[in-house]
Amino acid sequence: MCRWLAYSGRPVYLEQLLFQPEHSLISQSLRARRSRVTINGDGFGVGWYGDRKLPGLYRDYRPAWNDENLRSLAEQIQSGLFFAHVRASTGTSTSRANCHPFRHGPWLFMHNGQIGGYDAVARDLEFALDPALYRVRQGTTDSETFFYLWLTFGLEADPVGALAKTIGFVERAMAANDVAEPLKLTAALTDGRRIFAVRYASDGDSPSLFHAPADGVRGAAGDCLATGDQAALIILSEPLDDATEHWSPVPDNHVLTAMEGRVDVAPLGRRGRPALHDRSGSAIPALYL
Repeated sequence: MCRWLAYSGRPVYLEQLLFQPEHSLISQSLRARRSRVTINGDGFGVGWYGDRKLPGLYRDYRPAWNDENLRSLAEQIQSGLFFAHVRASTGTSTSRANCHPFRHGPWLFMHNGQIGGYDAVARDLEFALDPALYRVRQGTTDSETFFYLWLTFGLEADPVGALAKTIGFVERAMAANDVAEPLKLTAALTDGRRIFAVRYASDGDSPSLFHAPADGVRGAAGDCLATGDQAALIILSEPLDDATEHWSPVPDNHVLTAMEGRVDVAPLGRRGRPALHDRSGSAIPALYL
């Protein structure tokens, strides 16, 4: 399973969270402590927002700990909202196109988990994608497919409602193809203003997810990596230090929404099923409706 981190608050250098904490994301790429997979060396990516609406993106298929360009960029780039991800493949190839975050317009998406039995359901899921989104898809991962399904089912108008529809659609496709493996989804999405993070698993055993104020994170030398912004927020797969009282777990089957320093955590409701046609007018397979 992968490890990821999202930050929102006063602009900080990326290295303050990627490299400097006691258990930084780069350290987690070598020694994850709350994952069944210890090493996350199948690529990495960072996505960040600056003065433009569209986010910057840097991804590579090499291990994050072995990329000098990542360290140099992290020393120089400041951002008030950024995503970072280190990848452990669940079966698809190790390539730049398969590294997270994935970008579409102003949106960034990253994921830890998997669609169980993806080989058995991939064709059906891809058939349901908005044709315009299918044409811009670059990789082969279940994560990117889930992102474009989320967009197909109305992400831009209602992110949380569209998320519930997407989960339901994927689970019905899995059931129709006799897939016994679970859907596991610990993911983050942002448009540069809001962050949505979800923790869900169809078997009730979802990957870990935490959030905390960014102030007070300890560095490798035991020092405090304060940002000076009490509203700054970190959302991530596992804590950056051993101060357990600092990190709040997101409950299973819940969605976290963050915007302008406010954080809401609420149960993931099932608000209906996908419409008979997606936004392009193309029919969605009736089998899953």
